[in-house]
Amino acid sequence: ELPTWLQGILLRNGPGMHTIGDSQYNHWFDGLALLHSFTFKNGEVYYRSKYLRSDTYNCNVEANRIVVSEFGTMAYPDPCKNIFAKAFCYLSHTIPEFTDNCLINIMKAGDDFYATSETNFIRKINPQTLDTLDKVDYNKYVAVNVTTSHPHYDSAGNILNMGTSIVDKGKTKYVLFKIPPSVPDHEKKKSCFKHLEVVCSIPSRSLLHPSYYHSFGITENYIIFVEQPFRLDILKMATAYIRGVTWASCLAFSKDDKTWLHFVDRKTKKEVSTKFYTDAMVFFHHVNAYEEDGHIVFDIIAYADNSLYDMFYLKNMNKDFEENTKLTSIPTCKRFVVPLQFDKDAAVGSNLVTLPSTATAVKEKDGNIYCQPEILCEGIELPRINYDYNGKKHKYVFATEVQWSPVPTKITKFNTQTKEMLHWGGEDCWPSEPIFVPSPDAREEDDGVVLCCVVRSDPQKAPFLLVLDAKTFTELGRATVDVDMHLDLHGMFIPQQDLKTETE
Repeated sequence: ELPTWLQGILLRNGPGMHTIGDSQYNHWFDGLALLHSFTFKNGEVYYRSKYLRSDTYNCNVEANRIVVSEFGTMAYPDPCKNIFAKAFCYLSHTIPEFTDNCLINIMKAGDDFYATSETNFIRKINPQTLDTLDKVDYNKYVAVNVTTSHPHYDSAGNILNMGTSIVDKGKTKYVLFKIPPSVPDHEKKKSCFKHLEVVCSIPSRSLLHPSYYHSFGITENYIIFVEQPFRLDILKMATAYIRGVTWASCLAFSKDDKTWLHFVDRKTKKEVSTKFYTDAMVFFHHVNAYEEDGHIVFDIIAYADNSLYDMFYLKNMNKDFEENTKLTSIPTCKRFVVPLQFDKDAAVGSNLVTLPSTATAVKEKDGNIYCQPEILCEGIELPRINYDYNGKKHKYVFATEVQWSPVPTKITKFNTQTKEMLHWGGEDCWPSEPIFVPSPDAREEDDGVVLCCVVRSDPQKAPFLLVLDAKTFTELGRATVDVDMHLDLHGMFIPQQDLKTETE
């Protein structure tokens, strides 16, 4: 039985096709985007899936081989092209024309929905039919070469996102920008991207080695950007095509470097002047952040090294994947507590954190502040919260659970205050990122359901959509699908009232 109020579409995105003709992608994250959806209507569930018809998809399918490079797979032109065409192709790859294979997430902009990845392209899609519509290039509106596919939404419906501007006017910087949800009435034909505004930019610590980042944090008054020592080497990227290596090989982690914590005041659009840092780490996902008594508290899922990306090379993803791939670093949920207001005359070596926490922030003699986190728990990834609590003090995290293998075997509900965990798991089950949907009359943070796509590792068993009661983590129902379902990455639930009717 599904709750009668559950009406809308769960829309998910992820890599779906890894072989085209005789060619194969090297990396799982490179596969052509496959959208799939579960539509909830009057207690029934309808399933649909469709490849994103990106320019990349169309070019590859037409050529019957991979002709557009992805991050972990470099594609080379037709071998019979003449020498001039080849030389031109080498040159044009110096500043790569990135792919529009938007396979990571779904973003809402006003009444519209977009498939996103980490390049400067996003693709508008119809959430009901999964048809691919317009292609949008961020670069036309803001000078960025890469962006995150984890934007934030404020209470007014604005999108906040970040991108990196590489060596633009001799500077490399991280750019925070805002997209309004709608355009003024007299400009109805224009897109909301025309009104994109740059909120602020943070200079990269290195001109040619910008930090890689997959998400950022937000509180009521601040933006949190973590500049980790997991960096892109721009010169290597510019010559990768000629050298016959992938762009992914141009990422490097410096384990002896610092990780810098940046805080931007959303009102003044200026960065907090105190320099905060922590030890080297690699992370992809922010959980949430909030302010309390002059401190910023933020939770992230961090690793001690960058082994995670390497596990998903397809050569490692064979039938013994679960046994053969062992993470050398388990994901750890870390809570940083950063004092923005502190006694400027505090003694060197003193801990400036006044909240009850084992996290510390120690003043050093150069005025920098060295932060060490509290460990909340280990072994969770793909964290989601009740988004009504985004930027506010939260209690619950819904996540997938991983032990030593990077493929999740359970989903979990973690209470950040009591450290209690509830689990759901099943034999041969590989669950995806769990999505929390609040009930219409919710009074508490966990009033609602958790939706999760579950792929089976046993080919004889059918995949299904799981619906759990978010409070108790007991199963309310499952919708079994009689087709091969792919492991996906991220997505969102779109309530019925946010969907345009067919006539619109």
